[in-house]
Amino acid sequence: MKIITYASTAATVLALAATPAFGQGNSESAPGGDNPHRLAAPGQYCKAASKKHVEGQKGTPFSACVKAQAQLRKGTTDSPREACKAASKKHVKGQKGTPFSVCVKAGAKLMRDKKARDEAASQS
Repeated sequence: MKIITYASTAATVLALAATPAFGQGNSESAPGGDNPHRLAAPGQYCKAASKKHVEGQKGTPFSACVKAQAQLRKGTTDSPREACKAASKKHVKGQKGTPFSVCVKAGAKLMRDKKARDEAASQS
């Protein structure tokens, strides 16, 4: 009876000790997650953009940023400045930077990640 109890306890301890080995990846370590061949969603690059409507503007700064990131991802344009030209250049009270500058910064990060992904794919 004691042998079965010790054996089941040992099996449980070994199973729990082995569990972390299966979940080694940290999805927050890189925008693409564990897969270096994937880019993060456009919204992840634009999470610094405001989601509040600006009077007189169509959509939100966040939506303009996401649309610009989609253009960069598709290859419609290679310039973050060109892709973000629809974003407002007026400062929003309480926000750091303009919607345009936040969009360009996100676009530059997307382009860096895209270049790194392409280099990793060509090496493998």
